[in-house]
Amino acid sequence: MNTNLLHRSILNSACCAGLALTASVALAADWPQFRGPAHDDISQETGLLKEWPKEGPALAWKMNGLGGGFSGVSIVGKLLFTMGDRDGKEFVIAVSLATHKEAWATEVGQAFENPNGAGPRCTPTVAGNRVFALTPQGELVCLQITDGKITWRKNLKADFGGKMMSGWGYSESPLADGKNVICTPGGSQGAVVALNQQTGALAWRCQEITDSSAYSSLVPVEFGGKRQYIQLSDQNVYAVAADSGKLLWKAARKGNVAVVPTPVFKDGIVFVTSGYGVGCNAFKVTPQGDSFSAEQIYANKDMADHHGGVILVGDYVYGHSDSGGKLKCLELKTGHVVWEDRCVGKGSVTCADGMLYVRAEGGAGAVALVQASPDGYKEAGRFDQPDRSQKNSWPHPVVAGGQLYLRDQDLLLCYNVNK
Repeated sequence: MNTNLLHRSILNSACCAGLALTASVALAADWPQFRGPAHDDISQETGLLKEWPKEGPALAWKMNGLGGGFSGVSIVGKLLFTMGDRDGKEFVIAVSLATHKEAWATEVGQAFENPNGAGPRCTPTVAGNRVFALTPQGELVCLQITDGKITWRKNLKADFGGKMMSGWGYSESPLADGKNVICTPGGSQGAVVALNQQTGALAWRCQEITDSSAYSSLVPVEFGGKRQYIQLSDQNVYAVAADSGKLLWKAARKGNVAVVPTPVFKDGIVFVTSGYGVGCNAFKVTPQGDSFSAEQIYANKDMADHHGGVILVGDYVYGHSDSGGKLKCLELKTGHVVWEDRCVGKGSVTCADGMLYVRAEGGAGAVALVQASPDGYKEAGRFDQPDRSQKNSWPHPVVAGGQLYLRDQDLLLCYNVNK
């Protein structure tokens, strides 16, 4: 379908003006990228329900027609952004939160076919008046927030010689930081690149690290007087300088098959985990003049998170572990497991107002509300997702604006979790 015709059929000039106004003003409740504004999967909202009724929170609205795939949602102002496959094509999609209808949809490439899960994996990133998205084939696109018009695009393989560790396609969500958008093509020409947000021009490339790209997303941190981006591959955990792309430190850490979860960081400690029998590692990063060193402080198999992600709340890490098949609370500094529980089984997790929102990937798609506390497993309600697809529910839950959002292939569900 012609993208311009699609835009004209959905939008008129008045609608565009309204979307521009609502989308360009960042609000406290915004969730502009994968894992939220601080890249930690923790919402800063308060006043949310601390306990759910027996039937679960009230369903506010739902929407069909997003297409296939495993993309999560990002939210800025009155617009929600996601990706989906439709009729053999891949789209970046904007949904109006005022009307609960599609605002625009832009074709960005061919659909990704894979027997282990077709469709996009990236959650779009919103910065100012731009939306950035990455397809499994490595098409990085920049779109206008008002109407979805593509302003520039790059291909991580063709333009940067990108290389993946295995065959599930690029799954990273781009990092927008300062004037640049940063991502990880991987490969012998340099693993990480920064591109100018306005033009797509190459700002820098880290040629000192040549690992293949895994499935993790970059994390920005301020430490030792340096802004740096931490990334995890199947060979190392490493950080590059935000201003130049210079490799600041790396530590050997071997992954297996697929390395997915995003690293977490606090007070110089970097915690990483992955599945397929690998487990977790923690490294102490220490400034040394203008450089840094990284030394492993522990490694164990108690937290082997496949792709549901882990969250650091205070001094404790929460997430599902394939080892034992349980939701676990682990002390960051020691790696000691404080508590564990079956909860809803394997799945993903987010946090808001001191509570974990835990989503099962399979079965009935159960969602549980659990206290984010090292004092023990304390569940405060659960419900089964209605209208389940026949595929795993891999997109992470999102809490924004007092609402809980669940994406399941073609379907989007929105629940009211305000008091």
